[in-house]
Amino acid sequence: MHTPTNKKSYPTDHFFNRELSLLQFQRRVLAQAADRDVPLLERLRFLCIVSSNLDEFFEIRVSGIKEQIRLGSRASGNDGLAPTELLERVSKEVHEIISEQYELLNDDILPALEAEGVIFLRRSLWSDAQRDWIRDYFQREVMPVLTPIGLDPAHPFPRVLNKSLNFAIELKGRDAFGRDSGAAIVQAPRALPRVIRLPRDICEQEYTFVFLSSVLHAHVDELFSGMEVLGCYQFRVTRNSDLFVDEEEVKDLRASLKGELQQRHFGDAVRLEVADNCSDEMADFLLQHFRLGRGDLYRTPGIVNLVRLMQVPDWVDRPELKYTPFLPGIPKALDKRREIFAAIRNSDILLHHPFQSFSPVIDLLRAAADDPQVVAIKMTVYRTGTDSVLMEHLARAAQKGKEVTVVLELMARFDEEANISWANRLEEVGVHVVYGVFGYKTHAKLLMLVRREEQGLRRYVHLGTGNYHPRTTRFYTDFGLLTCNEQIGEDVAEVFKQLTGLGKASSLRHLWQAPFALQPNVVAAINAEAEIARAGRKGRIIAKMNALLEPEVIEALYEASQAGVEIDLIVRGPCALKPRVPGLSDNIRVRSVIGRFLEHHRIFYFHADGKDKMYLSSADWMDRNFFRRIEIAFPVLDPRLKRRVMKEGLRAYLLDNCQAWDMQPDGSYRRKHPRGVKRTAQMILLGELVGTT
Repeated sequence: MHTPTNKKSYPTDHFFNRELSLLQFQRRVLAQAADRDVPLLERLRFLCIVSSNLDEFFEIRVSGIKEQIRLGSRASGNDGLAPTELLERVSKEVHEIISEQYELLNDDILPALEAEGVIFLRRSLWSDAQRDWIRDYFQREVMPVLTPIGLDPAHPFPRVLNKSLNFAIELKGRDAFGRDSGAAIVQAPRALPRVIRLPRDICEQEYTFVFLSSVLHAHVDELFSGMEVLGCYQFRVTRNSDLFVDEEEVKDLRASLKGELQQRHFGDAVRLEVADNCSDEMADFLLQHFRLGRGDLYRTPGIVNLVRLMQVPDWVDRPELKYTPFLPGIPKALDKRREIFAAIRNSDILLHHPFQSFSPVIDLLRAAADDPQVVAIKMTVYRTGTDSVLMEHLARAAQKGKEVTVVLELMARFDEEANISWANRLEEVGVHVVYGVFGYKTHAKLLMLVRREEQGLRRYVHLGTGNYHPRTTRFYTDFGLLTCNEQIGEDVAEVFKQLTGLGKASSLRHLWQAPFALQPNVVAAINAEAEIARAGRKGRIIAKMNALLEPEVIEALYEASQAGVEIDLIVRGPCALKPRVPGLSDNIRVRSVIGRFLEHHRIFYFHADGKDKMYLSSADWMDRNFFRRIEIAFPVLDPRLKRRVMKEGLRAYLLDNCQAWDMQPDGSYRRKHPRGVKRTAQMILLGELVGTT
């Protein structure tokens, strides 16, 4: 596996801890849920996003810390923090976040929703008619699929699925066989809805919901007839969900991965969530069973899985409580009267999602499948979803006799099953499916079409910063470039040759490719700005990404700052760099923008003595992206499009004074508050790009 050749040791006080920085990001998301300017149902959605993010945080990051402790590691990262100390700090921070989250839910959002006629009804408030309907619902829909398991030598503790809803029951008395274990477990099948809408004719308000947990609590005694139920407590276990496939042992990646996926739901427990009414005795019993400590216990004053509320905003038809819908724009260059290949030949085309539609990419692939002049299609796929029109077009192209090759990343975290399914379906219709290079995730976003024209074969290329996933392109900010630039096409063809064949890596003319040249080129570009500044000329760097963690890049940025380079970094999530530290990073500013859409661009701008070099990329500035993934950074060569990227992707975010958070030297974040004119980057872009033709 490729590793940096000049791995160095840097002062630990130059870096923030990744996990703690990531939890700072969760606080910024939680602040969206607390923001009264955000529509009410969207505030609920943000609250759920925090829970979803924390789930993944425990499944991957916390499980990693625990593994480090098990292996006796002394430091968890470049910051030098010991894993045991880090785990304690993570536990303390997450407990605070969850406390704030449920306080916000119970004291603010739920009362505000109730005032708007959206009610989550507590058991104590059920009317007789509602109680009758719920009893019937339980008998008809719930009880037939439940399997209560009494705990005794013949009935050991059942295997508990990762993140599933379960109930621990305390019992008194003897059953028909004379058993008196005093405890039972009831698992709620995932087929059962966790939130149930009551019929309108038995409710005062149109949108009245009850939780499955409330339904089961009300009728749990029916599962244990003749015994006294002393307590019924929700609980939920989060497990290690990282997958491991041994490079030396694996013969068939797809088959090996299928075996690993079957075990993902039963990895080592890393967190136990229980309702706050759970007795200490039962909590201790559960902790002991799952081999967890007190710091791994999280009591929740409400349902233990807020992610299940994520669908509620979609069920409630109250437009005034949601973000205003919009129709993504289409660039003028893609006038419907013009054939798409001719439009791309005329000039490079920049797409800015979600403000501009992803449909031109779909249209390009559809046209390629139908066009007899297109002879070959090659595409990388990281995440595309279980239903993808793009995959359907690829399959249709293969059925029409075109040479279709898909580099499908089987190890895309939490999308492995969907990608395995697509691999099977595509192979069935004759698509060449390869899995890239074992040990490296193929994260680059590349689509290449080869078309026979009068002058010979011409390559048409789409390169992007985001996934080929039509759904997420409606919620993630990303750039895509359509071009038939000959040299870029040759570079893309060379990358595909590496991915599907064997041979030494060739130097590319325009693309910066990981794991070979991306990190060295980024460091070289930063160092070049430092040299320019030392010579007394203007040095300027602006970069936007999801995460900034790689130590050599961070040290290069420190040195550039000390040389006089003005540096603005827009980093959505974790950032290990310390900004505005006297003598270290005086000229570096870091901000994070959190809003309606998930910020997902990766943009690297270097003034370069007036040459204004602008790159778009699939890669964050992280070790994994630079050294353990196949990534691409591609240049924006058209001066007109370069100005657009600067205006829309960078300057708009540097001027944002409503949804921007400035990072402080101590790692905390301070939200910007407008003085005078309000400027919100995402709203400005919606106004400028949506609906344009």
